[in-house]
Amino acid sequence: MSKKIGLGIVSMILALALSACASDNEENVPDQNTDMNSSSEENMEMDHSKMNHSGSGEVPDGLKVAENPTYKVGSQAILETDHMEGMKGAEATIVGAYETTAYVVSYTPTTGGERVENHKWVIHEEIEDAGDETFEPGTEVIINADHMEGMQGATAVIDSAEATTVYMVNYTPTNGGEEVKNHKWVTESELSPK
Repeated sequence: MSKKIGLGIVSMILALALSACASDNEENVPDQNTDMNSSSEENMEMDHSKMNHSGSGEVPDGLKVAENPTYKVGSQAILETDHMEGMKGAEATIVGAYETTAYVVSYTPTTGGERVENHKWVIHEEIEDAGDETFEPGTEVIINADHMEGMQGATAVIDSAEATTVYMVNYTPTNGGEEVKNHKWVTESELSPK
């Protein structure tokens, strides 16, 4: 019963967050999720309820466009990951493909609250003073991205690194709701052909 109530609350919050994301000005997005972190380990690792669902489409300076990506810009693919509810199995349109290193990171939000473990993905160009060398697991870095509330400026630890093509995608969640635009990021291994 409590699982159903929890899912209902999360669904309502996601619906509110999606409607609030119509503006690119993140200061106008209400803080609907401050106390929604679950104490379960699974939710601590994959709680992306505070994720900015739609983005501006802007990419960090220095991010290299992929010359020959598996999934071309404008093509469609199936999402095989569940960063957010309603993502897995959704049909995505590729709106950007870039060559970079994608990192799994753990960090404590600058806004307080539970530590976020194993967040996927922050790319090399979204790390402050990144330079050219790939960061090794265990390295402490400053995040220069705002995928989730409290991420911008947070001190993070690199959990793992993967040289890959990352994609920015548009998709409509499988559980309904408005189209998510310019979602950052999914890796090549998180997509399958349509």
